[in-house]
Amino acid sequence: MKTGFSQEIQTWEKGQLHARRDHLAEEAPLELIIDHCDGQHWHRQNIAVTMRTPGEDRALALGFLFTETVIQSYADVEALEERLETSRQRVIVRLKDAVRVDVQKLTRHVFTNSSCGVCSQVSLDQVQKHCPVHPEMHGQVDPAILRTLPDQMRAAQKEFGRTGGLHASGLFQPDGRLLLLSEDVGRHNALDKLIGHAMRQGLLPLRDRILLLSGRASFELIQKAALAGIPFVAALGAPSSLASELAQSLGMTLIGFLRESSFNIYCGSQRVLLGSSSDIP
Repeated sequence: MKTGFSQEIQTWEKGQLHARRDHLAEEAPLELIIDHCDGQHWHRQNIAVTMRTPGEDRALALGFLFTETVIQSYADVEALEERLETSRQRVIVRLKDAVRVDVQKLTRHVFTNSSCGVCSQVSLDQVQKHCPVHPEMHGQVDPAILRTLPDQMRAAQKEFGRTGGLHASGLFQPDGRLLLLSEDVGRHNALDKLIGHAMRQGLLPLRDRILLLSGRASFELIQKAALAGIPFVAALGAPSSLASELAQSLGMTLIGFLRESSFNIYCGSQRVLLGSSSDIP
C-alpha cells in the first residue's frame, strides 16, 4: 500500500496556532474492467469506478467481482492486469470464456447504495438468493478473546497510525489470531480487498472466522461477509437496522460497539461463550 503524502498545515491548540506537517491518506480513482465472452464474441466492459487507497488493487478487483457475484471463485479468472494510462489507474480482469455476465443487472446494482430507496425486502431477498446456506462455525468465541480484537487490529493498521484516515477489515480465528487485514479510505473497499486476498489464497468460504470492522456495520458489509461465508461479524460502531435484519435472517452473529469492557449482541448469541469465567475484568 502506498504511504500517501504529507502537507504543511496549521493546528490551533490552546489559543495558539502552530505550523506542522500532516500525513494524509491517499485517495484516487480506480477503474474496474472485465473482459468477458457472451458465447460468441468477447467484450470489454467498464463496470465501476471506485475511489480507493492505492495498493492491493488486484485484491480489490477480485473481492468486488466476487461480492457482486460476477465470479464464484478465483478459478473463474483467466488473467489480471494493472494498467496506468494518462494518470488513470485500471485493473482489467479477463474472465474464463465459460463465465457468463449479466452486464445490465451488474451495472444497475453497482450504482445503488444504502440511500438509493430500494425496498428493504427486495434487497434482503436478493442477498438470500445468493446465500441460501447459513454460515458455519464450530464452537463458541470467548468474550475475553473478543475484547482483544480491536487493539490487535489497531496495532496492525500501519497507515491508520500515520494518517488517522483509513477504515480497516480484519479477519481473525476464533482463538483471536489475526489472519488478514486490509485498509482503505472506503470501508467497502477494505472488505473487498480482504476477501480478494482470501480468494487468491484459496481460503473461501471463510467458515469459522471472525470479521472485525473498524466502523459501523452497514447492510452492504454484512452482505459481503455473508457471500464470503463469514459467520461472525463484529464492529467497533453501530449496525444499521437492515444490517441486523440481514444477519439474523442468514443465521449470522452480529456484534456492535465492541470495546474492551463491553459489546452489544444483535443476533447469533449462541456463538458467544456467555458467562465465561475467563471474561472477568
